Amino acid sequence: MQENRNTSFCAGGGGTVIDTMRVLDCCRDRDCFEDVKVYLTQCGESVLQNSANLRTRAAHILCAEVNVSEVPFNNGFYQVVVRYYIEIEFEVCVCGKSQTVKGLAVVEKDVILYGGEGRAISFKSGVGGFCAPCCANTGASNDPVAIAETVEPIVLGTKVSDCSCPCACVCNDLIDIPSSVEELFGGALVTNSAGPTITVSLGIFSVIRIVRPTQLLIQATDYSVPDKECTPASSNDNPCALFRTMPFPTSQFRGIDCKPEPPASRGGCGCKG
Repeated sequence: MQENRNTSFCAGGGGTVIDTMRVLDCCRDRDCFEDVKVYLTQCGESVLQNSANLRTRAAHILCAEVNVSEVPFNNGFYQVVVRYYIEIEFEVCVCGKSQTVKGLAVVEKDVILYGGEGRAISFKSGVGGFCAPCCANTGASNDPVAIAETVEPIVLGTKVSDCSCPCACVCNDLIDIPSSVEELFGGALVTNSAGPTITVSLGIFSVIRIVRPTQLLIQATDYSVPDKECTPASSNDNPCALFRTMPFPTSQFRGIDCKPEPPASRGGCGCKG
């Protein structure tokens, strides 16, 4: 059998081939979602109905669903849809005592990004086994991968509406909530409540990028031994002695040395060294 190896590309010539992801397109955004309904459990709704006061304490992103679909008649572009499942924590006052109630808010955003026109189909080992039924779920894909990065949401406002008034809120706002998310609240979430409804306004900063697999040839040398010697852990029980050995975090006290410049000189606000 003929040997087919390209040593100059795969390993020779002092180079190493790495398999990584190449960013084809990305964007950043700040989204303000107003009057987002918060879903509570049956127990949470009972506490809300008997509460005299309510305030929002925190908001945390539990998980996010990121889906990619090709844009018709626009080759190379893809629609990225991100759905955030956000836990909202409230502090309510019931009979003069403070109680904590948690609910779920669901928001969704979509963007259009360029994802290339790759036609190569990738198959991964260990996915689907040997010729799975109808060759389904074998790991074959030629779609790009979308990645969404964000920080914890900022709660901009909270409202409590009475659903007895048809104009106050949507009483039958049905939404499909994954069972894995409901389990985090210890019970089923009520999606068609006729009682008081909480709505929040959320601000979310996000960065979304779309990537594809690629191979890069980089220069490499033999394995190098680090020059730095290992420092043994101190067994001194004196916390002040340990604190004195820590370097002063100068960078944490350094402000941003940025001075605005005239638009004509650099096209906007720049930084002077």
